[in-house]
Amino acid sequence: MLDLKKLHHIAIICGDYARSKKFYTELLGFTILQEVYRSERDSYKLDLALNGQYLIELFSFPAPPARPTRPEATGLRHLAFEVTDVEAAVQQLLAKNIAAEPVRVDAYTGKKFTFFADPDGLPIELYEQ
Repeated sequence: MLDLKKLHHIAIICGDYARSKKFYTELLGFTILQEVYRSERDSYKLDLALNGQYLIELFSFPAPPARPTRPEATGLRHLAFEVTDVEAAVQQLLAKNIAAEPVRVDAYTGKKFTFFADPDGLPIELYEQ
């Protein structure tokens, strides 16, 4: 068995780097740890942290293929973030013209959750603590 310690990061390739950078920093509240432009790849790499923890690498690449379906495509299904109050978070999204799915209740935990999408359609879940 591998001696895994914790999740290190999640890598996301975006279709519009500036739009996704703004979404993850200004809307979701991630802070920038480092931003690098790699001319040999014509690609940006943005390291993002949430509450001081490095979590996301945001990449730009020329003409990346679109995600096939949502969210049942093979591979990453969604990102999930814990919030104190799902319904308050939905109201904050709506104030920024971002629609969320209706709030549901997890049948096993009794906790509220919802989904919305990042600028490239990647599903993001908000799960109440």
